[in-house]
Amino acid sequence: MSTTRSAISDILPTMGDAEAGGGTDGGESTFTVVVAAAANLGIAVAKAVAGLISGSSAMLSEAAHSVADTVTEVMLLTALKRSEKPADEDHPLGYGPERYIWAMLASIATFVGGAVFSLYDGIHTLVEGEELGDPLVSYLVLGVAFLLEGYSLRTGVKQVRREASRLRVPDTYYLRHTPDTAVKAVVMEDSAALIGLLLAAGGLLGGQLSGSGVWDGIASCLIGVLLVYVAWVLGRANAQLLIGRPLPAAMRAGVREELLSVPHIVEVLELTTLIQGPSEILIAAKIDFRDMATAAEVEWACEEAEAQLRERFPSVRRVYLDPTPGRAQRLRHPGS
Repeated sequence: MSTTRSAISDILPTMGDAEAGGGTDGGESTFTVVVAAAANLGIAVAKAVAGLISGSSAMLSEAAHSVADTVTEVMLLTALKRSEKPADEDHPLGYGPERYIWAMLASIATFVGGAVFSLYDGIHTLVEGEELGDPLVSYLVLGVAFLLEGYSLRTGVKQVRREASRLRVPDTYYLRHTPDTAVKAVVMEDSAALIGLLLAAGGLLGGQLSGSGVWDGIASCLIGVLLVYVAWVLGRANAQLLIGRPLPAAMRAGVREELLSVPHIVEVLELTTLIQGPSEILIAAKIDFRDMATAAEVEWACEEAEAQLRERFPSVRRVYLDPTPGRAQRLRHPGS
């Protein structure tokens, strides 16, 4: 049980870090996103044509869904590339958080481009009605789309399972807590796409059997609600990472343990950790050193502490240690 908890606590910092034991890298996440984008682009065109031929609002909603997904994946690719830029004078802490800005924009695109259109089209169909055409083309497109979306989802799920297995955590836990928003978005959007395809097929079938477009309108509204949910979940996850999320409690305890194991370090007075990307961690701490430690010993202890932290947690990119008098020293030297 303790091993599982340790692995769970390390899920955030080890994600995407090859040094941590063969984790995913940017290339694998990029491949997952490219597969999803290619699938969605072709599907969007096919759905739009089928929707125009059949007159199905659910098919047009699904076309909007696929367009939104394609835009989302383009933004995720932008996020992956821009977040890999090295630190420079204008951005001394690097570009890691930019990944979450673009991912947030992607979730907004899902809401505006997919959910709003689907809800509008569905409500319009329910109020005004619609004349249904031949649904055969729509059924064929839905079948092909299901296969393509299924392949894209399979690619994302394989990446999730591989990482979850490496970290010895449940797949669902990994998916909820990983800071790799690219793979999370692909898996969630492709899952929603498959559900949306089933809803669209149900709307077409209901309309075909009843001769009423009401079922198609209901399906379109349900697709819109589904996209609202996906946009909310992804937006919330990215917002938390943009605001700044610390390491899990168990890992913070590990950081403190490593610091206290270094000679000349007496106490960790204050510890701040920040996840800046899937494999990018910042650690800052106020450290109380041994009273009689020389300047050279303090410098050595700082270097040793950073080396130990990087060895135990390979995702650590920046370590800032501030020598600070402890309470006992302040009492002895109140004027200092």
